[in-house]
Amino acid sequence: MLEKIIESSIRNKLIVFDMDSTLIDAETIDELARAAGVVSKVEEITNRAMHGDLDFEQALAERVRLLEGLPVETALDAVNQINLMPGAAELVLYVKSRGYKTAMISGGFTIAAERIGKTLGIDFVVSNELLVEDGYLLGEVVGPVTQSDSKAKVFEELAQLYNVRPEQCVVVGDGANDACIFEIAGFAIAFNPKPILREYADVVITVKDLRAVIPVLESLSYQCCNQAQHVDIEHY
Repeated sequence: MLEKIIESSIRNKLIVFDMDSTLIDAETIDELARAAGVVSKVEEITNRAMHGDLDFEQALAERVRLLEGLPVETALDAVNQINLMPGAAELVLYVKSRGYKTAMISGGFTIAAERIGKTLGIDFVVSNELLVEDGYLLGEVVGPVTQSDSKAKVFEELAQLYNVRPEQCVVVGDGANDACIFEIAGFAIAFNPKPILREYADVVITVKDLRAVIPVLESLSYQCCNQAQHVDIEHY
């Protein structure tokens, strides 16, 4: 666990969320794969990536390639059925009431992210775009979150946009590609995380309800956060 020096006079100004398996109760790529009938192939690529045989950029490109030919309407139907994570709306409402700016940085796709961001009232949404031609997916993806360290670059740009330092920010995520922002944020909350992310987190939440984040934020005091304090929350 990296120590994070946080000045006692600083309050968090920006909270950044992941989307897949954090703000929503699904992985967008998996739901699209299900609609395209290629779930097993996508799972195989995901497993190869988890074992280090593929990096994030390669795994993303290979999985998206399998979606080639999927009608956009079918894709939209699939992602529109994805539910919010329990407690997502309540958490976003809470942080907004406390004056936080909110952002969502996702390696997922605008086809889902735009709706989720609008539904939750997220201030700033960043995600990737699936290319389309004549109403069908081309099996290609472009965007700002296509590499393993992309989230950190976007995070730093957002912090600059809102005139805050990364160490003034809270981040909430679950996946390996969130590690790069967990390392530089002031406070990192891992929500039902992949094992690799736990070591970067200040707090680990293993209950499937984002309302469990609220008491963490309520108790967050910079006076006692001169270094990372690792806590597991298993019940809410």
